[in-house]
Amino acid sequence: MLVSDFDFELPEHLIAQEPKAARDQSRLLVIDRAKRAFSDTVFERLPGHLAPGDVLVLNNTRVFPARLIGNRLRTGEQTGGRVEVFLVRRVGPLVWEALVRPGKALLPGARAQFAGGRLRAEVIERRELGRRVVRFDAGSDEELDHLIDETGRTPLPPYIKRDEDDRLDVERYQTVYARERGAIAAPTAGLHFSPRLLEALRERGVEIEEITLHVGYGTFQPVRVERVEDHRVEPEAYSISVDAAARINRALAEKRRVLAVGTTTTRALESACREAGRVAPASLAMTDLFIYPGFEFRALGGLITNFHLPRSSLLMLVAAFAGRDLILDAYRHAIKSGYRFYSYGDASLII
Repeated sequence: MLVSDFDFELPEHLIAQEPKAARDQSRLLVIDRAKRAFSDTVFERLPGHLAPGDVLVLNNTRVFPARLIGNRLRTGEQTGGRVEVFLVRRVGPLVWEALVRPGKALLPGARAQFAGGRLRAEVIERRELGRRVVRFDAGSDEELDHLIDETGRTPLPPYIKRDEDDRLDVERYQTVYARERGAIAAPTAGLHFSPRLLEALRERGVEIEEITLHVGYGTFQPVRVERVEDHRVEPEAYSISVDAAARINRALAEKRRVLAVGTTTTRALESACREAGRVAPASLAMTDLFIYPGFEFRALGGLITNFHLPRSSLLMLVAAFAGRDLILDAYRHAIKSGYRFYSYGDASLII
């Protein structure tokens, strides 16, 4: 299967740069797999498309401000040019793998400071694809996390063009139910939910469960191979409580529909089902599950997701669930109808 099979032309003006004024006022494209048809609506009308007894599974990961902006440290206390360190994953006490700018200047031995010198770091290793391993000068990981939360900036995807003022994103690039700190990207399908919409779903009789998958750099990771089967997804940590697993399994046993909010929730659920065919509880288990057409879903009965990049692993996951031809037809309809794409864009419901 070729990556080029998942390509399409997207006008640049449809790449959403800011969220809607109200979360639940995004547009919603309902894609019916059985009828091979789609219809246009608004996200606040989601309860009318779900049935009492449906289980809606949310990813409650919380984005932390993983972009650190500072300056090179030269000899003594003199500072040099501007640097950016984008934290990707923790690899040890006070040690992170990161993407850095400018890469040519930040080689092993290079030092930088952030927050006016309150936080300092040294590059200790160079890795593939422009990555560095960075060691921070802090008393503990807890102190480091506090400084990062206090001084870092929202880790927006590269297709969102923003100046240094990210005050809007601090709130809106976060779901209203975000709780578990650890993601460097938002589970963006969840950005459309408001407190009033969640209450309306409960009143409809829809059960709402929360699990956690800490979204990592893999959500931005381009597919650099020609054959889909050759792509690899970076591991991400997920957790599912014993109680949540039991309630989801009960729904599956009773043939009730389980719907995932987002591709991250989908990967966590399907990873937890791989061995026993039932959702197994997990505490920070790692998954590198790559879902593409031909995949056998064991938990998923419906999917709420945004509109994804051409040739991306996320588009391949959606195509695995709905069928490539139907999804590409739906995307053509969305483009013609002016739907907004990517993280701050509109949403689809696939049933």
